[in-house]
Amino acid sequence: MINLYIAPSSASSRKARAWLKGHDIAFSERNIKSKPLNAAEVKQILRLTENGSEDIISTRSNVFKELHVDLDSLSVSQLVDLVVKYPDLIKRPIIFDDKRLEVGYNEEEIRRFLPRDVRTAELHHLESQLSS
Repeated sequence: MINLYIAPSSASSRKARAWLKGHDIAFSERNIKSKPLNAAEVKQILRLTENGSEDIISTRSNVFKELHVDLDSLSVSQLVDLVVKYPDLIKRPIIFDDKRLEVGYNEEEIRRFLPRDVRTAELHHLESQLSS
């Protein structure tokens, strides 16, 4: 199951939701402003990142600027506690399943959530267009 964590005020969150619906992809949606993440959920997302906190922390957010925190000096548990306490630190949307994670909305990257047979069919269609 694909999970979509959003903030309703985020244009990227609305785009991600519309894309998933437009491609008939089932997903579970959660507003992380009204129902913030707990420590276990933050750890689950961190496990899926390629670059750790860099991938999920919005260093441009007002709360990040106000905290004056050095992410590199934090332990994982300190980082998790910080994100739980200040949910606005998290970039949105967060789209993930058991193996894949996308943070933010990127029209190319989100395609990885299409079923493999759909991606394969699209590739064959593009190849046939190129060869004609």
